[in-house]
Amino acid sequence: MLRTDPDRIRRSQLARGESVELVDKLISVDESRRQAIAAYESARAEQKDLGKLIPKAQGEEKTTLLARTKELSELVKTNESAAKQLEVEFGELMLGVGNLVFDDVPEGGEDDYVVRETIGTPRDFEAEGITVRDHLDLGEALGAIDVPRGAKVSGSRFYYLTGVGAELELALINLAMQTAIANGFTPIIPPALVKPSAMEGTGFLGQAADDVYRLEADDLYLVGTAEVPLAAYHSEEILDAAALPMRYAGYSPSYRREAGSYGKDTRGIFRVHWFDKVEMFSYCDPEDSQAEHQRLLGFEKDFISKLELPFQVLELAAGDLGLSAARKYDCYAWIPSQQRYREITSTSNCTEFQARRLNIRARFANGTAPVATLNGTLCAITRTIIALLENHQQADGSIHVPVALRPFLAGRDRLVPRPTAGAQGQQR
Repeated sequence: MLRTDPDRIRRSQLARGESVELVDKLISVDESRRQAIAAYESARAEQKDLGKLIPKAQGEEKTTLLARTKELSELVKTNESAAKQLEVEFGELMLGVGNLVFDDVPEGGEDDYVVRETIGTPRDFEAEGITVRDHLDLGEALGAIDVPRGAKVSGSRFYYLTGVGAELELALINLAMQTAIANGFTPIIPPALVKPSAMEGTGFLGQAADDVYRLEADDLYLVGTAEVPLAAYHSEEILDAAALPMRYAGYSPSYRREAGSYGKDTRGIFRVHWFDKVEMFSYCDPEDSQAEHQRLLGFEKDFISKLELPFQVLELAAGDLGLSAARKYDCYAWIPSQQRYREITSTSNCTEFQARRLNIRARFANGTAPVATLNGTLCAITRTIIALLENHQQADGSIHVPVALRPFLAGRDRLVPRPTAGAQGQQR
């Protein structure tokens, strides 16, 4: 496409707010690389031909052929070296090109999303005579969230889920996994440490590199989402097209440096360095990717609805897409203490972008070709707990338990505050 339709790539880069000049640089390097390869192959072919003539030549003719052979040897080395260097340069430049954004994705940046749907109606707490408390007040009263000890042990943006808080996480994980399995996903517990090739292949070492934790001594990365090990699961493989779509649901911790978020959402557990998450991932035929994207979004909407939460579905603008996404939807739940909707899930169509980088193909009727990959968060634990506590708070300080969660919380329909001198005790 770089050679046949570079304007398509330029439009995508422009929509993302990224460098259009990068496309011109790539075209130039690609042309130089191809010229070096052609020069190498031409010199190598002549070198082989002369190699056949030299044994038969004599006198001045042989001297001339030997001299030419020496020249060709230098040309072969020079052009081979140039081609290899240009190949490396081309690869490095190509890593900076984001996936091709669909032409109908909204234009603009972070604030230019489009609300596609609003589901449910936020409660009128004032009419109920309830003074809204935020998730941290509610969580501490329940003995569910302990931020001070999280900061004491690990630093800022860390926390403990204790007592009913830990039970609530386990309940959400079980409900999410049960939901995913019922929808045809294979459950997976993936590794949370991956090689650089997995991070690079999924697109997390480009614009998102500053937000990633790296273990330099081992040259491994802590994943920010199970998307990474799930995407790399079939790297360097050829899949059976008849088996597509192949859907996986991965439960794992997620680690994020939250670079650039200083001063944002510092209270409670909304923006933290570690949280657990259930992530959906799908490998499918590229022709089915847009329909599959809607299916993943539908699974997310159904899950949030099971939790009896009011929410909105947003389509992000091109300038707010990650490197690998061609289109992305976020689900924002209503947060009463903030009087606004905040992100709790997302789903992205990465088309063939990640599969090309990770060399994941399938044998289709017309030949072997890259598959499409898609991802979607079914449940990000901390933000889901925030939405549950705040939306379901009652006048007496208890928390209504959605019907779908009750089987995983011993049938309880309420979470009740503990006595002041309860399980959390007193810190010196």
